[in-house]
Amino acid sequence: MKIKFGYKYAATIALSATMAFGAITPVWADGSPAAVTMAIGKVPITKSSYFELKQIHVLPDQSGKIATFTITIHNEGSSELQFIDYWARLKSKSGNQFSARLLPADKDKNRVAPGSTTDLTFYATVNPSTNLQDLVVQFIKWDFSQTNFERVLGEVAVPENYTDVVPSEGTGTISIGGVEVRASIKKFVSNKNEKYHVPTVYLTLENVGSHAVTIPAYLFSIRTQDGLLYPLEAKGIKDLKINPKESKEIQLSGSIPVAVAADAWQLAIADTIADLKLNVAVANFQLPAVSSQEGGSIGKEYSFTNKSGVYTAQLGGLHRLPWEDQDLLTADLVLSNKGDESLPIPKLSGYFLLDDAVKIDAKLIQTAKVIGLGAGTSVNLQLAGKLPYTYEFSQVKLVLQENEGDEPATGTETTNTTTTDVLEFSTQAELQAVPMVGLGESYSSTDVGRKAKYAIRSVSTYEDKTSIMYSAMVEVTNLEKRFTNATKLVANFRSPDGTVFPASVAEVKNKISPTGKGLLNVWAPVPKGFSTENMNLLLGEAVTEGKLSEGDKAVADSYVNPVAYTLPAENTKVADTLKNVDLFPYTISINKIGTSIEDKVFTLKFNYELTKEKLTEINTEGHNLLLVFEDGGGIKRFERRFDFKDFDVFNGDSTGDEDTKMRLGKRENFKISIPDEGLIFNTKFLQKYTLSVYDEFQGQRKLVASQKADWFITTD
Repeated sequence: MKIKFGYKYAATIALSATMAFGAITPVWADGSPAAVTMAIGKVPITKSSYFELKQIHVLPDQSGKIATFTITIHNEGSSELQFIDYWARLKSKSGNQFSARLLPADKDKNRVAPGSTTDLTFYATVNPSTNLQDLVVQFIKWDFSQTNFERVLGEVAVPENYTDVVPSEGTGTISIGGVEVRASIKKFVSNKNEKYHVPTVYLTLENVGSHAVTIPAYLFSIRTQDGLLYPLEAKGIKDLKINPKESKEIQLSGSIPVAVAADAWQLAIADTIADLKLNVAVANFQLPAVSSQEGGSIGKEYSFTNKSGVYTAQLGGLHRLPWEDQDLLTADLVLSNKGDESLPIPKLSGYFLLDDAVKIDAKLIQTAKVIGLGAGTSVNLQLAGKLPYTYEFSQVKLVLQENEGDEPATGTETTNTTTTDVLEFSTQAELQAVPMVGLGESYSSTDVGRKAKYAIRSVSTYEDKTSIMYSAMVEVTNLEKRFTNATKLVANFRSPDGTVFPASVAEVKNKISPTGKGLLNVWAPVPKGFSTENMNLLLGEAVTEGKLSEGDKAVADSYVNPVAYTLPAENTKVADTLKNVDLFPYTISINKIGTSIEDKVFTLKFNYELTKEKLTEINTEGHNLLLVFEDGGGIKRFERRFDFKDFDVFNGDSTGDEDTKMRLGKRENFKISIPDEGLIFNTKFLQKYTLSVYDEFQGQRKLVASQKADWFITTD
């Protein structure tokens, strides 16, 4: 029998004594299910009062099965009704009697006031072979005028087509301390690994009563078609309080062996009666079809669950990056917690599947220094795998997995972990271009513990007779509130035609102060004659064995979070004075330049001031200030190198070597003396000389300033 109600209207059905109905699915006129609590059957007590069999369940138990049923006493009369004068019995249709007892919480409910109702719940142990449809609830009144001291008022038999399972899209009502709570299944998700199904049920509870209610510590289970029960862990139900007209959602998750057929599953809710050491059924729900975790696309958010809770993942981009004679395929993920409670960061892994055929193993990298996800927070994750740079593909799929269990012990290959596919992201579009930072702009890293700003300060070309060294100076500003080490980087110069030159990075060895700066010199050898015009610099965070590279001995095996920088034009202008010569972060000014020949010794003398930009750390290894003296007629020429690493000692702190090394600060009458016995005889051939300053790096040099002067006359 099916009963339809008018749209948005429900009905209450009252039946006469001994009449019962079952398997009625209340629906709206448009066919959608209605949230209606319907009685199984009613038995009159008096003209103005009656018993109602509200619900009945059978739950497997260690000793067999436990039947529970709830009756409602309706007293619509003008006088009090005492239940002590009545009782309810449970029996089978074949005549077997089962001893029914009241739950401890209902034992003192003996009086029903006029115009009110009272719920009573009974339990009884039934035979292992007893099914729900075998049961009959009989109502009696104690009557000492009868031979057996009782009079049967009526009975309600459970119909053959009755079910105590709420339909998958229906709403059931649970009474908690007399407060009605509507329960419904919002969504059902089930993942799978090689050993287990991993189901997650989203259960919505709505308080439709007039008082706040605290949800008891219910037992939640998946019940299979064969009646097997598998426990579920409830997330967020402990001390869960729901105010009137308020709804709360809880997540229930567990594991079921893959050998169990994954169809016709039900959610079983039971309550534990501690005094009786007994579990009694509360409600059963037919689970809806599994909500498939659809293949994700870039920029969209998708959720997955585990025993800890619900996570949201978003694929930010897929990149193909140069790596030596291979390419890196990387994915940028954002993992979020949109719930109200903190979550641990799950153990994730994954792989790329190219054109549904070629599997590329990937390593997951967590760049932020966090150990958990607070409510409403997120963390950036990356996955990286390698493939031949010549391999072409049209479709890429990223399969995100969760690993559960212990990692293998050191020196062993065995592992107790299980891997579950939780999400798939796929795209047939072109891979995303690496984010490009324009001229004069900067890029900021927002990872917790490593916040920093990166900008290109300048580029330089150093030459010798056979090759050139192309270099970019990268300025890193520490945005953290503590001293931090600069993140290790992997660098490549990339020309407009796609040619890639792997670059080296001179890392800053000292920690950078808050708001302080570090200078990273990035360089690569380029064939002489190869144009460096319109080159860009590709930078990424170095990764070693799945973690950000740390320590002096770490050797990068990949990189993540790539950013490309448009490089400025090189300043090739050579200054014609040695005042304020820029050798960033140093600046040198040379004046009062003079020459002399005395006792067969040639001497170049000058004053200098060497300064450095404050709060700037730099690795000066391989850098020299090169002074070149050249007579216009070619009579005299010499070079003198001054290592940058010697600069950072003020003159007042230096010792006996202060006459041969340059230091920060001012110095007068700095001398460079060279024995030259024959120079005195060639003075008439001497012409104007040139004193030049070169920035020398790795043995190759760049001219930055030259000044001409007359012999034996001191300049201004």
